[in-house]
Amino acid sequence: MTRRSRPDDRVYRFLTRTGLLLRRLFGIRVIVTGREHLPAAGPLNGASRRAVPGTGAVIAITHFGYLDFAFAEMLLWRTSRAQLRFLIHQGAADHWLARPVVSAAGHVIVPHGDRSGTYDAAVAKLRAGEYIGILPEAGVSRSFRVRECRTGAVRMAAEAGVPIIPVSVWGAHRLLTRHHGFSPFRAWRAPVRIHVGEPLLPEQLPGNGAGPFPDRSGAIHAATDRLRAVLQSGIDTATADFPLRPGSGSWWMPAHLGGGAPSETERQQMEEAEGPRRARGGRIRHSTP
Repeated sequence: MTRRSRPDDRVYRFLTRTGLLLRRLFGIRVIVTGREHLPAAGPLNGASRRAVPGTGAVIAITHFGYLDFAFAEMLLWRTSRAQLRFLIHQGAADHWLARPVVSAAGHVIVPHGDRSGTYDAAVAKLRAGEYIGILPEAGVSRSFRVRECRTGAVRMAAEAGVPIIPVSVWGAHRLLTRHHGFSPFRAWRAPVRIHVGEPLLPEQLPGNGAGPFPDRSGAIHAATDRLRAVLQSGIDTATADFPLRPGSGSWWMPAHLGGGAPSETERQQMEEAEGPRRARGGRIRHSTP
C-alpha cells in the first residue's frame, strides 16, 4: 500500500493562505452573494474550527474551470475558518508531489477500483461535522452552463443527514480551464463572482438521513435535478451582474448569451464523439461517487 501522511491542519492552513496570497498578488476581485447560507463558525481548534458532529455539510461546486474549487475553499475558510475536504482521484493523489499534500490536508482518496470505501469514509466525515467538497457535474462543462450532475452529493448528504450547500462560481474559468491555460494578463485584477444558493436541507432529501437507499430511486434523481437547477440559477445570478463586459463571441461566455462557447447541444455531441471516460488516463477524470 502507498504510505499516507497523517492529516495536519498546518498543511491545510498553509495551502489556503498561499491561495489567498496569490489572489492578492494578482488583485483578483471576489464578489460574493448568499454568504448567509454558509455554515456558521464553530468552536476553535487552534487557528481553524473544530468539527462538531451534526454540523457538517456537502459543498456542491460548479465545474467550469480548474480553479473553481479553490475559490470555494478560500470562501469557506475566510467566512467560517472551516476546512473543506475534497474527493481526490487516486491518480492525482499518487503523484510524488501531491501525495503528501493531499494526505496531510485530510482529503478523501478515490481509488481506481471499488469506491464503496470512499463513499463510507466521506459519509463518516460528514457525520463527524466535516465539510465535503464535491464537483457534482461529470467533468468540466465546456458550454459554461451546469451540465448533468451525478447523484453522489445527494446520496451522501441524505445518508449522513446533512444539508447540501450549492456554490456557483463564475469567472474563475477565465483564469484556467480546458484548452485555455493560465494567463497572468487575464488574471490581473480579474473578477470572480460567487453565489451561494439556499441549502437543500436533510428533510428535503430522499431518505431524510435515515440510512442507505437505492441508487436509482426517482427521488434521488429528482433531488439531483433540483441541485443542478439551483447551481444554474446561481450562475445566472452571477452572470447578470458580472463586472467585466465581454466582447462579442468571447470564448468564456455561454452561447445563449452571445458567447463563443459551445451550445448545450454541441457540448453533448462533442462528448458523445469522444466516448466514455476511462478509469485511468485519457479524458479528465472526475471523483464524484
